[in-house]
Amino acid sequence: MSFQKLNIIEPILRALTNEGYTTPTPIQEQAIPLVLQQKDLFGCARTGTGKTAAFAIPVLQLLHEQKQVSKEPNTIKALILTPTRELAIQILESLDAYGKFTGLRHAVIFGGVSQQAQVNTLRRGVDVLVATPGRLLDLIDQRYVNLSNIRLLILDEADRMLDMGFVHDVKKIIAKVPRQRQTLFFSATMAPAIRQLANTLLTNPVHIEITPVSSTAETVRQAVYFVQKSSKQSLLKHLLFTADIPMTLVFTRTKHGADRVARELNSSGISAAAIHGNKSQQARQSALLKFRSRQIQVLVATDIAARGIDIDELSYVINYDLPEVAETYVHRIGRTGRAGANGIAVSFCDHEEKVYLRDIEKLIRKAIPVESEHPFKNVNSPVRNVNNPGDNRPGFKPAGNAKPSGGRFRPRNRNKSGNRRTVKS
Repeated sequence: MSFQKLNIIEPILRALTNEGYTTPTPIQEQAIPLVLQQKDLFGCARTGTGKTAAFAIPVLQLLHEQKQVSKEPNTIKALILTPTRELAIQILESLDAYGKFTGLRHAVIFGGVSQQAQVNTLRRGVDVLVATPGRLLDLIDQRYVNLSNIRLLILDEADRMLDMGFVHDVKKIIAKVPRQRQTLFFSATMAPAIRQLANTLLTNPVHIEITPVSSTAETVRQAVYFVQKSSKQSLLKHLLFTADIPMTLVFTRTKHGADRVARELNSSGISAAAIHGNKSQQARQSALLKFRSRQIQVLVATDIAARGIDIDELSYVINYDLPEVAETYVHRIGRTGRAGANGIAVSFCDHEEKVYLRDIEKLIRKAIPVESEHPFKNVNSPVRNVNNPGDNRPGFKPAGNAKPSGGRFRPRNRNKSGNRRTVKS
């Protein structure tokens, strides 16, 4: 199916063509017609499925068509709530790209920076506002934001907003939005708390579920390295020096860990930067820009800071620390293998993290192939055959078609010395 068959108006089709879009993803194909019919929607989709365009395109079309009829001034008619600054900025960039020929105005507000520039933008008039909950409430309290004309309310990554403790802020904001509205609710999980929140917001919603959260993209090859905690840094540098990896996203569990890993990589001649909640907005945006433009080879991130990172050509994700929540693993490796492209997800596992690995394998219902041929292997860790993982946990189903030889990642030397060129940051 093409975008033309989704009854998208010409100004947006022209913008999509300029962006190189030709075929909608499954969630776009299902969601866009429903939103254009002004139905409430509950969308469950993992990272990388194209859900931003799934709501941004029809929202822009609805507002454009309404504005052509009523010639209304630029008052906020659509509100998009999102948990992080990075994701908010990326949504704004998508709105700017898809709506460049519509004449609609879009703005973003988030904390961590001075509010004055944001206030000035709001005063000039805005049709679509993208916001993080905290800063939005601040500006509402200061009477800089009026939500009385909202017709479309979109909650993106609602599960993360709950995880980050924004549920009370979200409820306060929703109380200020008209009851007569269209609501779109997107989450990567279907947890009971998410369902409960959705039930309070949606009216006769249509449910769409694209790729259950327990599944990983078939195009992503996975491997686990058993390694002592003290040797993780050495193993990471070994992989980066010996493998042909132009762009690598490395996940750590803590902010301090992200800083430490980035610092060690830079001292070893591998260009890297860290992003996490303690970094200033300017520092985070600078790091993302350098990573996208390949001025740095490695971006080290915590889970919350990484939300919203959308880089199609990213082929390598490394879990320096395994996540404590199994579903987070699926979100992490969903950063690669997008749009049918091949990706590689490598995980380091020390003795204390084996319980996390067990939970991950139970969730995705297959054993992750073990890479045992590396110089820092933990001799106390058993090497499992992925065809016979020896795991009789209830509900655990190993992959039936996995092959031990297929799980190996053989690094390719860039040159005889084993060194690689890096761009100093």
